[in-house]
Amino acid sequence: MRRTEARDQLLRLIEERNPGEPLPSERSLSEDLGVSRPTLRAALEDLARDGLVIREHGRGTFTSARKIQQSLEPTASGDYQAPLAEGSPWPSRLLSFEVGPAGARLGHKLEMSPVDDLVTALRLRLVDGTPMCIERIRIPAVFVPGITGRDFELGSFYGLLRSRYHVAPKDAVQTAEPTVTDAQEAEILGVPVHAPALLFERTTRNADHAVIEYTRSIYRGDRYRITTRLTFA
Repeated sequence: MRRTEARDQLLRLIEERNPGEPLPSERSLSEDLGVSRPTLRAALEDLARDGLVIREHGRGTFTSARKIQQSLEPTASGDYQAPLAEGSPWPSRLLSFEVGPAGARLGHKLEMSPVDDLVTALRLRLVDGTPMCIERIRIPAVFVPGITGRDFELGSFYGLLRSRYHVAPKDAVQTAEPTVTDAQEAEILGVPVHAPALLFERTTRNADHAVIEYTRSIYRGDRYRITTRLTFA
C-alpha cells in the first residue's frame, strides 16, 4: 500500500475518534491496514506535521486535542473586534505579581515616567483544565490603587477596571506573530521546548488616549485558531 493510501485510511480512523484519544499501536495499525511499518510511520509523520495527530515518545500516537476558536469580526467603522473566545470565560491561575518602577523601556512603551510604579501580573489561562495561554499584564499603578494578585484570577480583568476603578478601555492595537516557546514557557504550558506558539502584544488606551494596559500573551499554536470574517463590497 502506498503512503498516500495509508494516510487516507488513517484519516478515516481519526475521524471516528474523539480529540486526544489514542490510536492503536503501530504494530496493530500495520496489521489492520496491511501496510509496512516504515510506510505507516511516514504516513503518521505526515499527519503529525499537519497537526492532526500528536506523537509522544514512549506513549504512542494521539488524535489532536480540539482547537479553541477565536473570531475577529468587522465593526461598522471597518475595524475588527474580538468577541469572547470559545469556552470563555477562561479560568486564570496567578503565577507572579509585583509592583515597582516601570524603568526606561516599559515607561516609554506605556508613556509613563520610568520612576512611576507599574503593576505586573503573570497569569496562566486554562481551557478545560489545560494550560492554553500565558499572559503578562502591565498597567500603570495610578489606575488601579490597592489591586492585588488575587484580582487577576477572578472574572474579567476589563470588567474589574470598569466596576472598581472606573477605567474604561476605549481602543487597542494588537499585533500577532508566530513564535516558539522558550524553556520556561514550554514548562508552564506543558509543551515541548520550541513548540509552535502565537505571540500577541496589545496596547490599550482609554477615552483620554492614555495607555492603561500593555499585555504580552503566548498562546499554544497546537490549540488556538483565529477566524476572520471578510466582507467584500
